[in-house]
Amino acid sequence: MSDTDKAPGGDADAVVRTGAGLDPHDRLILDLLRDDGRLTSQELARRVGLSPSQCSRRRLALEQQGLILGYHAQLSPRADGAPLLSLIEVSLARQAVDAVQALLRFVRDEPHVRDMYKLTGDHDYLIKAAVGDLPALNRLLNSLSALPGCVAHLQTSVVLERIKESGLMLPLDP
Repeated sequence: MSDTDKAPGGDADAVVRTGAGLDPHDRLILDLLRDDGRLTSQELARRVGLSPSQCSRRRLALEQQGLILGYHAQLSPRADGAPLLSLIEVSLARQAVDAVQALLRFVRDEPHVRDMYKLTGDHDYLIKAAVGDLPALNRLLNSLSALPGCVAHLQTSVVLERIKESGLMLPLDP
């Protein structure tokens, strides 16, 4: 089977990717949308060099394949409402399925957790959390530490200044 096949219905412009292979148009669509998810189909098509209908079909196919996970607005730290950003390194007490599942449930249900990454090295996970103030961070850390049989060690760093996020340089605070 090839990396690309025609989509059901025979539309030659809507291509279904079966592997990691993206053609240059798809790669450009993804790159442009990563930088500005508000691009209209017309503007995106102009920049990619396709007709608006071709471009729209390709965008929809990329969404349906799970290559575009969503669209969002990136807020400035001043507008965020949770201006205290912290990076929390988590070491598990044990590498058991129930411990990992407890941590994942906590992360799923905790609105202050923005991102989480599984790591190699000294810590098992890195959590990026945004809270309103230090007492809220303390409550979050206490809740995380209280997961039964799950967390052996937490190491927290508070972000003093956000310089670049999601590929964008942020305005410097005066």
